[in-house]
Amino acid sequence: MLIQVIPKLPMRLKSQTKSYYIGQLGFLEMADYGDYLLLEKEGIEIHFFEFKALDPLENYGQIYIRTNQIEALYAQLQEANVAIHPNAPLQQKHWGQIEFSLLDPDNNLITFGQADTPNENNPEE
Repeated sequence: MLIQVIPKLPMRLKSQTKSYYIGQLGFLEMADYGDYLLLEKEGIEIHFFEFKALDPLENYGQIYIRTNQIEALYAQLQEANVAIHPNAPLQQKHWGQIEFSLLDPDNNLITFGQADTPNENNPEE
């Protein structure tokens, strides 16, 4: 029945959102409907809705993206000078994940995580 979840995050300025996600994180534009934007990278979709009055300091938008090559992704983003959240560099968490986080221009928190040991049901994880 359920096959996919797609997060929807607020954006104030579409040009800044595109610049960050496409220019820095390597996402591709799927569609642009003016006040609604669809981006994709490696099968991960993120949708954005226009919210011009958004106060970034009061934004609690968050997504968690699983990866199977967290060290390589972290290194790639550092090499591209993408700012890593100052309180969330690559680190082992006590709940069995290796994680790091980014903040986009609207203060949406993007956390990348990988199990610290391969999942028996998914050896690629």
